[in-house]
Amino acid sequence: VQLQASGGGLVQAGGSLRLSCVASGRTFSTYYMGWFRQAPGKEREFVAGVSWNGGKIFYGDSVKGRFTISRDNAKNTVYLQMNSLKSEDTAVYLCALAQKIRSPPTAAVAGTKRMYDYWGQGTEVTVSS
Repeated sequence: VQLQASGGGLVQAGGSLRLSCVASGRTFSTYYMGWFRQAPGKEREFVAGVSWNGGKIFYGDSVKGRFTISRDNAKNTVYLQMNSLKSEDTAVYLCALAQKIRSPPTAAVAGTKRMYDYWGQGTEVTVSS
């Protein structure tokens, strides 16, 4: 499986960006997909996750109400719409795919890094204040 994230860039505080992650090499539509982020010197943080049919969507506490995750199985793509961006959202954003757990019961489970089997290389988001 290969995951290719894109859409990052430099944006002013209060602005918006949409990230995309395209998956190849496996049947994408049945797997759980997640977005994480990692800022310099910080732990990798769960941002959002979505099940194959959109029935299990979870968000990290710091992005609730501002970010929206979605997916288009026909395009093997998962999106992250980021609105009302803040300087603290500055990080490298990575997408990830989970094969074994396809419907996590809680946000805590969805946000567990070891749940994911494949990771993309990341796309950098910088929010200027």
